[in-house]
Order: sequence, then C-alpha cells, then structure tokens
Amino acid sequence: MDTAPARLSPILVVGRSGQLATALGRADRSDIHCLGRPDIDFDRPETLAAAFAALSPALVVNAAAWTAVDAAESDPEGAARANRDGPALLARLCAERGIPLIHVSTDYVFDGTKGAPYVESDPISPRTVYGRSKAEGERAILAAHGRAIILRTAWVYSPYGRNFVRTMLNAGMKNPVLRVVGDQLGNPTSADDLADAILAIIDRIDRTGWRDDYAGLFHAAGGGETTWHGLAVAALREAAKAGQPMPEVLAIGTADWPTPAARPQDSRLDCTRLHDVFGIRLPDWRDGVARSVARLMAVPAA
Repeated sequence: MDTAPARLSPILVVGRSGQLATALGRADRSDIHCLGRPDIDFDRPETLAAAFAALSPALVVNAAAWTAVDAAESDPEGAARANRDGPALLARLCAERGIPLIHVSTDYVFDGTKGAPYVESDPISPRTVYGRSKAEGERAILAAHGRAIILRTAWVYSPYGRNFVRTMLNAGMKNPVLRVVGDQLGNPTSADDLADAILAIIDRIDRTGWRDDYAGLFHAAGGGETTWHGLAVAALREAAKAGQPMPEVLAIGTADWPTPAARPQDSRLDCTRLHDVFGIRLPDWRDGVARSVARLMAVPAA
C-alpha cells in the first residue's frame, strides 16, 4: 500500500572514505551525512544506535563493506561482521523507525556459471568468503526490514581510493607491457554513476512515498559488458589521450593470475528491474571510465 510522500531528510550514509561514500558525499545535498569509523563502526555495534539517536535519519544508505576479497579468505569472521552482522543491525534499527534502507551488495553472490546475465530471481551460489558474507547480509536485511532496497553492483571504479582503473593507470606509467585477465566477464560500474542512481531512487521515494514494489533486490551496474582486459585497455587509452604512454596490454587467462579467492567467470548483471521499477539505467561503462580517467589525469594522484 502506498503512503503519503514526505521529504527524506536527513540522509545517513554509512561509510566515509570508500568510493561510493565519497561519491555520495560530493553530491549537491546538504542533508547527506557520511559517517564512518570511529563514529560508526560495525565492530562496535553501540556506535550505530548512537548515530541514529544523534541524527534521526529519514533514510539510510549503507555504503560500508569489507571489499578486500582475497583478505576475506583468511578472516571470515571479520568479513561476516562487516558484511552480515553490521548491515543486519542497520536493518533492524531502520525497521524500528520505519525508514528505508538502501544497501549495496555484489555480483560475487553468484558463481559465474550461468552463461548469461543474472536476474534478481536467479539462485545465488557464492564461491568465496566475501561472496558468502554478502549473501548472508542480503538475507539478514530482507528478513529484518520490509523497506530495504538491496542494490547488487559490480566492478566499481572511480577517481577516488583504490580500484582497478587507478591501478592500471599507475601500472601503465611504469611498465611498457601489462598482463591482464581477459576471460572474466562483467559490468564495470562508476561509483559516481551508482551514487547518482541511489540519489534518483531517493528522489523517487520523495515524490511517491514508499511503495511495496520498491523493496527487495535490484541489479545496478554500468551499461554494457567487458573483461578486465577490456576495462584496462579502455582506461589506458583514455589516459593516452592526456599524454600518458600507452603500454602493450596482453590478455591472459584466469589460471595465469591465481588469487586466494576465486573470481566469478561471468558475473554480468541484468539491470532491467531497476529500470522497470525506478526508471533508472546507469550509463555505459565506457562513459564512466572516460570521466573517471579525465579526473584522475587532471589532479595529482593521492
């Protein structure tokens, strides 16, 4: 059942220094409050209740997560606290206040063997500690709160913080030849574009009030698809336009670049439901890469 619209303000963004939290914090909205450690710390649950009491948010965006995929393999308890227990507590606090929660999840909840883009109703089968912790977080949130929106995204990059695009640009400045995995498929996603999508969802709720079809799982990733090799080449070509030398980029197989955590071979996400419900499509990943690289090349590396 629809409810009467009300301005969703203030907005609490859990997370402060990550790519998505940084992008949301840069938005032209004075009512967005980004809180990270020590103000909000999933390892200290009491900080969440204190932040809610101090801010009285009308909506919460959880942009905090354990995203160190390989490190999670050796610390499953830490990954679970960050990706399951903390978000579950957030969902309960939001449910107590009757406010929406927007939570960001990952393509790693899938095993990558479908051979076609995943839709929200596809069964999940995570292959890593990270993926399992995120899947458990999804289940806990949906069980705790009927006004939770979970956005699965993938391959996030931006001009901020550590990410694949920035790593490739740095490597390209130092090495004439790079070797990049070319047999994994996915949807590179600009953190800025994902932030815009989240703000558009908030604006939609502002206009319509909460609707039951807003709840649940949505895929929110950049338009189009490529491999890590394709993403590296696109980023380096953009950097070359600004004068950085263009290295040779060789495509290698997953087996040639072993990692502690197995990567999904094909984790493409079908984002149709996001458009059908909210009228939102994220821009093509190549556009986001061009914008991110332009910003990186215009300012000194942090």
